[in-house]
Amino acid sequence: MGKVNLASKEIFPIGIGTWQIGDHAMNRENEIEAIQQGLSQGIQLIDTAEMYGDGKAEELVGEAIKNKKREDLFVVSKVLPKNANRKKLLESLDKSLQRLKINELDLYLLHWKSDIPLAETVASLEEVKKVRKIRAWGVSNFDTADMEELLALPQGKNCATNQIKYNIIDRGAEFDLLPYLQENQITTMAYSPMIKGQWQQLTEEQRVVLLKISDDQEISVGQIMLAWAIRDGSTIAIPKAGSPQHIRENVASATKKLTAEELILIDSVFQAPTKKTDLALW
Repeated sequence: MGKVNLASKEIFPIGIGTWQIGDHAMNRENEIEAIQQGLSQGIQLIDTAEMYGDGKAEELVGEAIKNKKREDLFVVSKVLPKNANRKKLLESLDKSLQRLKINELDLYLLHWKSDIPLAETVASLEEVKKVRKIRAWGVSNFDTADMEELLALPQGKNCATNQIKYNIIDRGAEFDLLPYLQENQITTMAYSPMIKGQWQQLTEEQRVVLLKISDDQEISVGQIMLAWAIRDGSTIAIPKAGSPQHIRENVASATKKLTAEELILIDSVFQAPTKKTDLALW
């Protein structure tokens, strides 16, 4: 699988998500090692947020990347909606940069839509871009109507990405949101691309299909899910990886390609949406 264009940069299609990373001191060294190993194997994108662990995830990422070449990294963080106004956004951004120990974010996202007018948030994002505290900005958890509102703004088309929950079960975005993003050349970033905690919720038929592909390709079920999430060549998946072993598996997923027959088989038990549904969250 080739790289994906994001904010005018070619990015490895698997990144590192950091939700719930940095929460426990006993896991810190292992989590830092996992991030560093991922970077050494070609991963560029690390996704974090001021909300994650109330800044602890950003601090851990800052520790993990402090000796890495900045040009080899693509660092993403997110601002809480309550802070996404002219008064607070710059302050939140500066705190994130301080925790990350860098001078500029590659990408800064509005974590979800709030009551603050989008026009004010976009104007604030454009202001911090002008002073080179961020290279680009985007959004997260925006459905199609939200994207339409955003792109109707004078500078709304500068949105580089929409980060959404998207995986083999949560496919609702395929109905109208993903086509809209592709039409407007906005990169999709898929969080929660793997469903490890939901294995028992799958039907027997679904488990049989995944295990068959796993046996045929000699890859793990998790790698199937990641390969599926990035199959269109324009999506970046950001699974959490708290251990070096998981990172190695995730990186290898980018080289796995599901056959047309396997994709049809997956569609037969994980149906694509036939109508509009609410966007999956968390």
